[in-house]
Amino acid sequence: MLPTLRQLQYFKSLAEFLSFSKAAEASNITQSTLSASIRQLEDILGCELVDRSGRQLVLTEDGKKVLEQASALLRDAQDLVQGVKSRHSPLTGRFRLGVIPSISPFLLPRMLPALRQRYPDLQLYLREDLTRNLVASLREGRIDAALIAFPYNTEGFISAEIGMDEFYLAVPDNHPLADLDMVGIDALASERLLLLEDGHCLRNHVLAATSGRIAPPDEDIKATSLTTLVQMVDNHLGITLVPQIAVEANVTFGTNLKLIKVDDARASRKLGLIWRRKSSFEGNAKLLCDEMNALLKNMREPNRS
Repeated sequence: MLPTLRQLQYFKSLAEFLSFSKAAEASNITQSTLSASIRQLEDILGCELVDRSGRQLVLTEDGKKVLEQASALLRDAQDLVQGVKSRHSPLTGRFRLGVIPSISPFLLPRMLPALRQRYPDLQLYLREDLTRNLVASLREGRIDAALIAFPYNTEGFISAEIGMDEFYLAVPDNHPLADLDMVGIDALASERLLLLEDGHCLRNHVLAATSGRIAPPDEDIKATSLTTLVQMVDNHLGITLVPQIAVEANVTFGTNLKLIKVDDARASRKLGLIWRRKSSFEGNAKLLCDEMNALLKNMREPNRS
């Protein structure tokens, strides 16, 4: 006998909750049905998947290995169903998109209305998280694609660019540089550079853009969002670099900040989508990428000189 997908789904739920009652509730079945299904799965595989001897359920070593393979099988089965549907009707049905925090609030509110109008049957489920977490979710099949910023190590995935995102220098309006229309990185060597907290790829991109020519403050002054970072600059705690999509979304509204273009080719990042190789969602991911690329160009058209 071979395990059924339903048995694997029940086991994955049990591994998530480590509780028969909670896993049964999440699976909309009785606890006895779940328990019997797990026992049947263990009989088929010839091993114990969970250690029931203690007060808390734990996965056995075999259980951990089975969970990894079961997750991959369930992901492929789900991809199969959604992939067939998407080939017949592109950008319809469910599509789970992960987005990083330094993109989501600035780009998606401007893009989503147009996407909904063009593809009314697309059910776009969004998840905002740090890049490393989105990559893990993508690998495990919990999302179908991720909208991130490059450079980032995307080995094992397909990636496609949707557009460039240049950095602007944000300074208080009474700062000595506030009257400039353009500034070079070297002119900022004596400034205090404010950054997002560790884990945000924008932090690494800004550090790469400055190439160590601006030192972050010695104090533990870090922000969890671009909005907070802008407020910190407005309160004269330092300067920062703000991505173009945030500038276009008016992230400095209500402040007395001046935004100055940075004259340095390294002061930018690329925005793009990544998805799993040979994924059934590849066609939808490519089409979504093309749509986002066109929308970004259209949004910036009035700003072109």
